Amino acid sequence: MKSRLALLATTAAVVAAGGFGIATADAATTGCGVTYKVTSEWAGGFGADVTVTNLGDPVTGWTLTWALAAGQGITQAWNAGVTVAGTTVTATNAAYNGAVGSGASVSFGFNGTWTGSNPAPSTFTFNGTTCTGTAGNPTTGPQSPSPTPCTGPSTPAATTPAPTTPAPTAPATAPIKVWMAGDSTMMNASTCPIGWGSQFAPYFTGDVTVRNSAVGGRSIQTWLYEGNVTSTKNSAGECALSSTAYSSRWTAMLDASTGFKSGDYLVIQFGINDGDSACPRHVGSARFKELLGVMASAAKARGVKPIFVTPVAAITCSGSTAVGNRGFVTETKDAAAANGVPVIDLHARSVALYNSLKLCPNNGDYTAGPVGAFFCNDHTHFEAAGAKQIAALIATALRQQNIPLAAYLR
Repeated sequence: MKSRLALLATTAAVVAAGGFGIATADAATTGCGVTYKVTSEWAGGFGADVTVTNLGDPVTGWTLTWALAAGQGITQAWNAGVTVAGTTVTATNAAYNGAVGSGASVSFGFNGTWTGSNPAPSTFTFNGTTCTGTAGNPTTGPQSPSPTPCTGPSTPAATTPAPTTPAPTAPATAPIKVWMAGDSTMMNASTCPIGWGSQFAPYFTGDVTVRNSAVGGRSIQTWLYEGNVTSTKNSAGECALSSTAYSSRWTAMLDASTGFKSGDYLVIQFGINDGDSACPRHVGSARFKELLGVMASAAKARGVKPIFVTPVAAITCSGSTAVGNRGFVTETKDAAAANGVPVIDLHARSVALYNSLKLCPNNGDYTAGPVGAFFCNDHTHFEAAGAKQIAALIATALRQQNIPLAAYLR
């Protein structure tokens, strides 16, 4: 396995005030625990996750700082803004994860470089206050931090201007479920390939439960009619059905007792396997749009709000530029317009991300380096770090497009 998991250090720290300010008075108690974990390492580079648990009063913004060891650097980050001045690293919250309640946690990740050795930070600071303590178990892998709090004076941070499009306020409604239907790039998994849907839940408040029913290797038709799609094409050039009975996964969603409830959301992403020329996975353009409409109509009839997502891109380089490589992007957008459903163009957003991370050009070796930390060896599916960044694209799109589900984001 190319990723060497190693929990390098767990250190308590005092929670920092970020650019969005602290929502407490000057005398508020601050404290936090930090779990720092190297998720992958290769010659000269590494990936890491940082989880901060707030042990003090709720905050609406945070800043975490630490010092790099000699020879260390940071090349890219996700779920936080990370800057380096000399050896000092400053991580500030993203627009969607600044609010952290008492006892709650927030995570971000980064890729870095190293020469000589790659030690974990020994100290984290927040608002100039240093804290030491215990968080997790450094010998057994990732833990739920239960750090010893540190206290110190709180210094209010300067408040930055409000965004031009303020995030929706979380509604005072009953808890909802976010249901997910898609393929392997979305599915739950703990090892490569890891779908972005498995990394989606942490972006939401406790009012949201994510039910991910994405399955690897499925087109929209094989997902809907599992076992009933034949290997023979009909006169229209589509894979014939032996029965119109729905798959158990779709039937479960439609179940009045245990499935969809009014106010829930359904996120749908297909189009990667649908372009197969052979049955049973083959789906033509018209049939693809038809089946998206079937799913949207069934959801709406139950008071569920569907969201279409274009297929996420693999990494394909044209020189130093990442380029698009998926079909069914236009079909997804057309179906969204025809059915009055919001659409997130994950295909375009993922290509833009790859370019911002400078994953092109590369030598095609997906076992090492930044591209290896992002992708599995097949250049299509994701390691955990990549899946988290793709999930972040969806969370960002919810806010930027004012899709009502954004009201439930942290």
